[in-house]
Amino acid sequence: MNKYYDCLDGKIPERKSRSVPAAPGSFAALRLAYLGSPEFKSLDVSTRAWQRRALDEISEAHGTKRVAMMQARHVRTLRNGKRETPAAANTMLKALKALFKWANENGRASSDPTRNVDFLKYAKKGFHPWSPSEVEAYEAAHLVGTTARLALELLLYTAGRREDVVRFGPHNLAAGRFRFVQGKNEDRAPVLIDIPVHPDLAEAIAAAQPSGAVFILTHYGRPFTPNGFGNRFKKWCIQAGLPHCSAHGCRKAAAARLATRGATAHQIMSVTGHQSLAEVERYTRSALRAQMADTAMALLPDRRSAGSTIPANRPPDSSA
Repeated sequence: MNKYYDCLDGKIPERKSRSVPAAPGSFAALRLAYLGSPEFKSLDVSTRAWQRRALDEISEAHGTKRVAMMQARHVRTLRNGKRETPAAANTMLKALKALFKWANENGRASSDPTRNVDFLKYAKKGFHPWSPSEVEAYEAAHLVGTTARLALELLLYTAGRREDVVRFGPHNLAAGRFRFVQGKNEDRAPVLIDIPVHPDLAEAIAAAQPSGAVFILTHYGRPFTPNGFGNRFKKWCIQAGLPHCSAHGCRKAAAARLATRGATAHQIMSVTGHQSLAEVERYTRSALRAQMADTAMALLPDRRSAGSTIPANRPPDSSA
């Protein structure tokens, strides 16, 4: 039953790789050495998961082959084999690049066959950022006092990611402030967020009356995994008539809401934890486009205003 509840919470058991002989100098041996290295173990849990999946897949098909014989054309063949799913192809290539970077730095390989292999280019839509009307629709479907509403408020008023929200609890509150270390890269480059508790968030927490070590719990009274929370939040979005919305888009929405209300880039960075202005600009670009368009169009003179030099539209001359 514990395994069953783990699956319901999103803790899917890791797929066991087919046994591949790990002869010295083989790809399988290099993979094992990398997965057991301190460098790999210092990566975020989510990063380790997708790198392991990608390297496992390659090892199952080519694990017995010698690493020294691997060339760029072989890497391109692996990449192109996933061309129909370019995101997956690039994820695999990214894992290979990480593997060979480590291998070269630690004397496990003398060359890098991934060096001159480029990622596939494709249109990236990204996650849909929530609009004000979509936030209102969700709020109408999930009233203050529900776990679903608390989840939205935590996402919007902390700009946290899924892996952050599942860990939020009373321990993050002190003296009217919300403090936490972002889960992303916390073992390598930790980012501390220290922001005042917004009144709407405080109301949602008080109304939900959470009693556990964390605010958001499953039906079985256990903390969510990041994936499990993402799946549950998606169901709450569907219930609100927002099947195109997700937890991912709330972080963009948080930055956009601050931008449209006049927050500077550095002020937004203090809330979202972004480390560069370019990252903030990417998050807020679409949100500010309409606002800047309004400002730009307002600069154009109105022909109805006194002294305008813009000729009024006239009907076509019938004598022409």
